Amino acid sequence: MLAVQALRAAPDDGEIRSLVAGVLTRTVPDWHFRIVRDAARNAAYEAALKRAVSPETRVFEIGTGTGILAMMAARAGAKSVVTCEANPAVAEAAQEIVALNGYADRVRVVAKSSADLDPEVDMAGPADLMVSEIVSNTIIGEGALPATEHAVRSLLRPGARIIPARGLVRVALAYDSKMWLERMDMVDGFDLSPFNRLASTFHQIRRGDDRLALMGPSADLFDFDFQSGGPFPPATASVTLSSTGGRANGVAQWMALKMDEEEWYENNPLPGALGSAWAVMFWPFVTPRDLPAGATVEVFGRHDRKILRIWA
Repeated sequence: MLAVQALRAAPDDGEIRSLVAGVLTRTVPDWHFRIVRDAARNAAYEAALKRAVSPETRVFEIGTGTGILAMMAARAGAKSVVTCEANPAVAEAAQEIVALNGYADRVRVVAKSSADLDPEVDMAGPADLMVSEIVSNTIIGEGALPATEHAVRSLLRPGARIIPARGLVRVALAYDSKMWLERMDMVDGFDLSPFNRLASTFHQIRRGDDRLALMGPSADLFDFDFQSGGPFPPATASVTLSSTGGRANGVAQWMALKMDEEEWYENNPLPGALGSAWAVMFWPFVTPRDLPAGATVEVFGRHDRKILRIWA
């Protein structure tokens, strides 16, 4: 890439570094830097890889990122690891990281989308195990469903294991005490409420923000069996959520990943839960509801394989 070549040619030139950063960072989301610090996520993946990998296992990964999961697979004892990355700048950085950490002999980074891979040319044949971390806050937003379908059909041997094996979309009644930050009302004596029709149907709440309280137990709205390979057609679902009593002004939604038969990872918003790099999604009601204990609300969800919508 020209930007990287320019940086290498003038590593001490501040202006060049600024220009290159402006080019490269435009296509690299900042969550790359948060997610590798997610100790619970890393531990869940590594534990599952250690249980699945043997000295004869050929591993395939979708979405290299920093290369950390590919290197974990190699460290677990895999015979070989092929990992693909569609962003060329990310792929180049990952290649350097793999070599820096001494795994270049067993980890190969391919700068392609998984949809463009030739299993014989790019992978030396179908893999025994696939690992990926292409899940978004809604599980499906990074194309996990079509990518898994294609990989199972074209890039893996029959019966290959998949990590994570399953992904669940969890929901619960909730109260966002800072909902006013996401909507308009009276401001400096002016009623701005008509602007609310332009507001997003959801917002994100990061771990550590005390604005969110769950107002009832959770339920699973969607269950994606990645190990099956699909198909995962567009779908609509509904669940009945119960209230523990009090005011609710929306639905909190998060994810749970079943890595294998022994390991789970969940960005649970309950107090005391392990921290997570993934945010909790909040889907507001049109009007807040004061609910007695035991009251129920039917919540609906629909996805088109890439975008999730939730409403009550």
